Amino acid sequence: MSVAAPRAGEDGPFLIGEAMTGGYGKGPDILHACTIAVNPGEIAVIVGPNGAGKSTAMKAVFGMLDVRSGSVRLDGEDITALSPQARVVRGMGFVPQTSNIFTSLTVEENLEMGAFIRRDDFRGTMAQVYDLFPILKEKRHQAAGDLSGGQRQQVAVGRALMTQPKVLMLDEPTAGVSPIVMDELFDRIIEVARTGIPILMVEQNARQALEIADRGYVLVQGRNAFTGSGRELLNDPDVRKSFLGG
Repeated sequence: MSVAAPRAGEDGPFLIGEAMTGGYGKGPDILHACTIAVNPGEIAVIVGPNGAGKSTAMKAVFGMLDVRSGSVRLDGEDITALSPQARVVRGMGFVPQTSNIFTSLTVEENLEMGAFIRRDDFRGTMAQVYDLFPILKEKRHQAAGDLSGGQRQQVAVGRALMTQPKVLMLDEPTAGVSPIVMDELFDRIIEVARTGIPILMVEQNARQALEIADRGYVLVQGRNAFTGSGRELLNDPDVRKSFLGG
């Protein structure tokens, strides 16, 4: 899949949610000075126990909750005040964990819906998505709701790629799929990252995710507990004991 690779900003990482503190509406803070970042061609994963604020941190980066202090910057631009819709226009692709496809539409119609912000000819991008996910080309005229869980996730990722995002964010892309399907999805995610697109991913399968991660963030109660490369975190005895089962 060939796309124009984004470049890291001169003022820091390509995408960074820095020292984010905030929560939903008038509720209490869920995040506490939490920082996550990713650069072009990298896979950054957010892991931690249930209730750690992993998905909340990603939603904060995407503008789905109030960041009361801290900031979010994309390619050097402060986007903290922008709506999620405006962030999509700026180049953010976001795949939520659930309700991420139109089940009554065909695979191809789902991909076409992903190109809603574009005014150019998107057939080339669709061909790239089909190259990345050959099963989707084979099933392009089938209703997306008839696909397996892993195939649905491929549709969701493909639909996000149709926007030609500068960064791709995935909220638990392997939730509910078999280990074999998880490995296949991770392989595809690595392929996307190799095109230069930064990938920020929340994952419950911490060990497997850290194995493919360039950088990892372990959150506990909305705070950064450990940060490092995927390899460093896998080899950290405290991380292994507390979060990876020894």
